[in-house]
Amino acid sequence: MSDSQQTDPAADPVPAPLPRWWSRPAEPVGAHEGSVPPPRAAEHAAPDTAPDPAPAPVTAPAPVPQWWSRPAQPVAGHEGSVPPPRTAPEPVADPDADPEPRYDPWGVRPLQAVDHGKAGSRRFRLRQGIVLGLGAALLAGGIGGYAGVLAERQAGTRLELPQAAPADGGRAPDSVAGIAATALPGVVTLHVNAAEGSSTGTGFVLDGQGHILTNNHVVHGARTITVTFSTGESVAAELVGGDTGYDLAVVKVDGVRGLRPLALGNSENVKVGDPVVAIGAPFDLSNTVTAGIISATGRPITAGGDKGDGSDVSYVDALQTDAPINPGNSGGPLLDARAQVIGINSAIRGGDGKDSSGQQRGSIGLGFAIPVNQGKRVAEELIRTGRATHPVIGVTLDMDYSGDGARVGEKGEGGKPAVTAGGPGARAGIRPGDVITKVDGVRVHGGDELVIKIRAHRPGDRLTLTVLREGRERTLEVVLGSANGS
Repeated sequence: MSDSQQTDPAADPVPAPLPRWWSRPAEPVGAHEGSVPPPRAAEHAAPDTAPDPAPAPVTAPAPVPQWWSRPAQPVAGHEGSVPPPRTAPEPVADPDADPEPRYDPWGVRPLQAVDHGKAGSRRFRLRQGIVLGLGAALLAGGIGGYAGVLAERQAGTRLELPQAAPADGGRAPDSVAGIAATALPGVVTLHVNAAEGSSTGTGFVLDGQGHILTNNHVVHGARTITVTFSTGESVAAELVGGDTGYDLAVVKVDGVRGLRPLALGNSENVKVGDPVVAIGAPFDLSNTVTAGIISATGRPITAGGDKGDGSDVSYVDALQTDAPINPGNSGGPLLDARAQVIGINSAIRGGDGKDSSGQQRGSIGLGFAIPVNQGKRVAEELIRTGRATHPVIGVTLDMDYSGDGARVGEKGEGGKPAVTAGGPGARAGIRPGDVITKVDGVRVHGGDELVIKIRAHRPGDRLTLTVLREGRERTLEVVLGSANGS
């Protein structure tokens, strides 16, 4: 076989040369299937009629670079095929190099040969990638979860809800907080041990010498008295004096510095509806502050009377308040809007009956305080003499009288005259059987109310009494006398 093929120029003109990028696939040689045609010469030989020389032995061509495209060899026995134009001389390849695939535009294989590796290797790598991906995902999830829990815990420890900024702590002096702040340093809690048992009450400081005012029923029969201040300091106290009729007593502490006496107001200035604050130790809860209003003034009440002979009955022309007062508040101050004492808390109208422990039930909004004007006078007498005096009119009342007013008895105690000879009542013209209906124009409905109205004054005060005698009213003036209290 030669590099060119002989043709008949007359019968078949030579076709136009094909483009250099074009290359037809080589036809398989009939007797040498699978053999590779020999390399082409550099140029086409001129056609001649000389016989072809003996063919050279067929050897495998040198490998062609992938960028190089060789023209197909004419196949023997196919006359008329025209060899494509020659290209540049073929480079001499390394005989030891591995043969590379030729470019074939009709072939199904691409120009570049890619080593896809073995199928098993690809599956292994796919599985390996999936496992690595899952592992990475699990690791990332674990780290993220731990970080989230840690962040949540840290966030929980740093949780701060919205809150108002710290204030200066000041309050208006006439507010409940302002009144309490002013008065609390002067309020004390009393713990008393007596023959009948122990009890708790309240008191307040009167002066810098250590005198403290409280209720008589709090310290009556006391063996020991302990006073506890709002700071928590406790000291022993001694009884200075007390009076059953007024239910007031004074105790004294020694060696205490920095005492804060409370300012005393004027109970004559109190009006119904005025705001008030009560401080005490209800059920031994020291420094308890409650607030309310003045519900009524001049409310006649009696308290005590446990002995049955009347010697322990207290008669009070009281201030009524709805500020909660409970057992343990007794003796504590009732304060006005200027933090001044206007009353001494003394009695309540509690719920019916007693609780399971036998104690009086708590407040139902009916509390009563001794007016401070009366308390001031009695405290001064107790500090000065240890005893208090009672204003009297020198008559004996018929406490069984059921009509309206206070009736003067026919006979006094032990057969004595009902109107004391030479006493204030006798000098004013009061007679046995007279019914006293008014004091200074204020109606009284019974003997207790008359006593209460008289004890609201000082000995020596002048009163106007309206007396009903034989169906006619008379007006009498009386100057109150004095009697020693119990």
